[in-house]
Amino acid sequence: MDLELDGRVAVVTGASKGIGLAVVRTLAEEGMHVVAGARTAGALRDVPGVTPVELDLSRPGGPEDLVAAAVQRHGGVDVLVNNVGGVKLRLDGFLALSDADFEATLQLNLFAALRATRAAVADMVPRGGGTIVNVNSVNAFFHPDGAVIDYGAAKAALLNVAKALSQELGPQGVRVNSVSPGPVETDLWLGDGGVAATVGAATGAEPGAVRAQVMAASATGRFTRPDEVATLVALLASPRTANVTGANVVIDGGLVKTM
Repeated sequence: MDLELDGRVAVVTGASKGIGLAVVRTLAEEGMHVVAGARTAGALRDVPGVTPVELDLSRPGGPEDLVAAAVQRHGGVDVLVNNVGGVKLRLDGFLALSDADFEATLQLNLFAALRATRAAVADMVPRGGGTIVNVNSVNAFFHPDGAVIDYGAAKAALLNVAKALSQELGPQGVRVNSVSPGPVETDLWLGDGGVAATVGAATGAEPGAVRAQVMAASATGRFTRPDEVATLVALLASPRTANVTGANVVIDGGLVKTM
């Protein structure tokens, strides 16, 4: 299927690894001009059709600079993928979580997307529209977990913002959708300092046992691959789904059992 993305311009945040890198590669393979932002861009330099931009997306001005780089190089932005994010497990409980901890999580997982969206929409609306896809998480709504209380709150806020913006911006030709993965085969989960290793160290379990427990909770019995998330992002970015907005597409292998 031709997704009709050839020649269009995409901005991707948090683009150097994991889901972000998979999104960059998928959109570039569809013929898009991709401007990819990350702290370090080494993994992006050899991807055809990609312009890497090194910057700190968690600070005010970072997301805006990334969008500005795309506008300057390509004349505008057609698709924004808000992917940048991160989670730190809070295994010592709520009383050990400071205002500064919460603020850092909100800056990376919520405010970076707000800033990038504001900059992109300012370019999209005068040109007749565009598409925004937020990479969210099932932690926005699934089994609120004190171990990720700040991350879950940030993702829940981002999901709410996407729904609200879809209503405001729809009449102006801008679509806003979300993709919410469950556990994904990335360093965030499976790396040396990832969730499985951290939980294992705290509980005395082997990381492999933690991974097996997580996989057993899903209907498919496995983690989602980054390229599977990227495929959904590309589909939602495509004019083929031009009447889809305000949606949240869950890709979790059947982890969430409720409607």
